[in-house]
Amino acid sequence: MARAGLTAERVTIAGAELADEVGLDRVTMSQVARRLGVKDASLYTHVRGLEDLRGRIALLAADEKTIRIAEATSGLAGKDALIAFADAWREYAHTHPGRYTATQTPIRIDPALAADAPGPRRAVELTYGMLRGYGLAEPDLTDAVRLLRSTFHGFVALEAAGGFAHERTPQQTWVRALDALHTLLEHWPTSREGDSA
Repeated sequence: MARAGLTAERVTIAGAELADEVGLDRVTMSQVARRLGVKDASLYTHVRGLEDLRGRIALLAADEKTIRIAEATSGLAGKDALIAFADAWREYAHTHPGRYTATQTPIRIDPALAADAPGPRRAVELTYGMLRGYGLAEPDLTDAVRLLRSTFHGFVALEAAGGFAHERTPQQTWVRALDALHTLLEHWPTSREGDSA
């Protein structure tokens, strides 16, 4: 089959699509080559190997997820922004499970690629910006970012694994969890002695 037009971007997108279908950990260079209709060796002109491909998928996913969150939260503040942010995060995890996994997995990423990628930087800016709307400052900002990430990722990971078997739907719990997070953020506990240890 024709190889014309094969680029690092096309290889990355093919890998990302495959990751969504079969899981990031099951993607191989051979599968990506077959998907693109080329021989395995053709891929190595554009990506250095599987680890490089996974890093590129992670950066692609970070970009996509951040764009969705930015669009969802545009012009919003407080609880409305929190809900829009969380819903966009969860929706991306549902829609693109393999790509989402790449954003939550320790992967070595080429420093040059990472330096040029706006997604991770923009994600930090969006998250911190939303939380500043609650009047938080460091070190509470960092603690709140970690709390949100732990809550959102923990929820979607358990949901994807079928971990919510109770008759109450995951959506009902999600709504209440966001209510609780909003209340917590509005009443963030004051720092205590020893917090800096």
